[in-house]
Amino acid sequence: MKIEGAVQAHRTVSEKSTSNRLSYAGCQINSFVWDSPVSDVSDASASPERNPTPIGGRRALPHVLVTALLGLEAVLLAGAAVFLLYELLVDVPTSYASAVAILVIAALAAVWLAVVAVGMWRGAPWTRGAALFWQLVQLAIAIGSFQGVFARADIGWFLLVPAVLVIVLLFARSVMLATARRE
Repeated sequence: MKIEGAVQAHRTVSEKSTSNRLSYAGCQINSFVWDSPVSDVSDASASPERNPTPIGGRRALPHVLVTALLGLEAVLLAGAAVFLLYELLVDVPTSYASAVAILVIAALAAVWLAVVAVGMWRGAPWTRGAALFWQLVQLAIAIGSFQGVFARADIGWFLLVPAVLVIVLLFARSVMLATARRE
């Protein structure tokens, strides 16, 4: 008996209903369907194709700059990984395990940063968070480079300036629009 009532209550809610709850034999059941809004507009016209290029055909300067800086950082990090590999092959490290671990981490970070740069160029929404994370890591390393026994201000500035520039560019309106989630 209860099942027949539930089926009947379920049938009374139409496909275009905005009701969030169904009556089920005296109880209330949540019927959230992936939190998607009901609309009479067809899906083809409601969600335009993701394209970071504006109608004029040219990307905005901040979007190009942030992509170029991320790509340059990826290339320089790949160069550092190649240098670490060279040092591992030529020199005798104190700990082979540590040297290999640092080499693998640098290589993986270079590949990841290259993927982020390509994603930024294509306008993928996830790239803003990934790029911001990397810039914050770079800022932490830069701040550490300014202090301590082995302080190197030149390396600190070399890491700090592009990190701050990319962070500022990530929040530029044109970059936000180019990488906005379109549903």
